Amino acid sequence: MADQTLGFAAQVSAWVRETEQRMTAVFRESAQRVIAEAQKPVAQGGRMRVDTGFLRASGTASLNGLPPATRDRPGEGTFVYNPAAAALVIAGAGIGDTIHFGWTASYARHREYGTSSQAPDAFMRTAAQQWPAIVARVSGELQSRSLSGGATPGR
Repeated sequence: MADQTLGFAAQVSAWVRETEQRMTAVFRESAQRVIAEAQKPVAQGGRMRVDTGFLRASGTASLNGLPPATRDRPGEGTFVYNPAAAALVIAGAGIGDTIHFGWTASYARHREYGTSSQAPDAFMRTAAQQWPAIVARVSGELQSRSLSGGATPGR
């Protein structure tokens, strides 16, 4: 009887570990997708207007605290967003952590919320509103992968 109890306890422990891993994978992958949606240029169906790319390139992620303060563009030229930095922050996130993503370009707020002479782009708010649908989609993908023996998203 003791062997059966230990076996059951081990099964429950394994199930809890797998559930926590899946929840974390869904959380991380969903965060990646919300950021990708917020960063998606208008030319690709998103809401972020891209001229030089500085606003998009100023996107930065942080864990459990706000990203750094705003900054002005360091000159003329073309700027490229590298999602790897945000991916590293997200990879370190666990359930209970808060992932912050923001733009350090000094004009980001004006582009998001608009001004008296410019309509809002609402790239951040529109992406954030998609969180429940993105989580549901990622959860469904994970469930179908686990049923078919595939890999877990975000790993």
